[in-house]
Amino acid sequence: MSERIAFVFPGQGSQAVGMGADLVAQSAAARAVFQAADDALGFSLSALCFEGPEERLKETINTQPAITTTSLAALAALREALAPSPSQMGKGSGGETGADAARSILGPPWPDFVAGHSVGEYTALIAAGAVSL
Repeated sequence: MSERIAFVFPGQGSQAVGMGADLVAQSAAARAVFQAADDALGFSLSALCFEGPEERLKETINTQPAITTTSLAALAALREALAPSPSQMGKGSGGETGADAARSILGPPWPDFVAGHSVGEYTALIAAGAVSL
């Protein structure tokens, strides 16, 4: 029997001020996901996630993209941590930034199965490569 990996992504109500800040501090891939979301939304979702205020973060219009982005950033950071280094692959860094880097880090083929609760279904669809960020 082969091992399979499944991820279940959280839905609205799991938000908290500060979410994603540690990921961004430690992972270029997570930073790229937050930057792509900031660019797509036209405002600094990252600042709202990292600094609040909590009242604004709890608003559905902000909470849903915040949870989706943070979950995708966690997945990207995990993929980055498990990926072979460029020297192991015999390639350079590629110099990708922003949406291109997020797209390459978030693309399939991993994990094998995804699911999500409520708005987490969007995260699952993105993780599966069915829709783009």
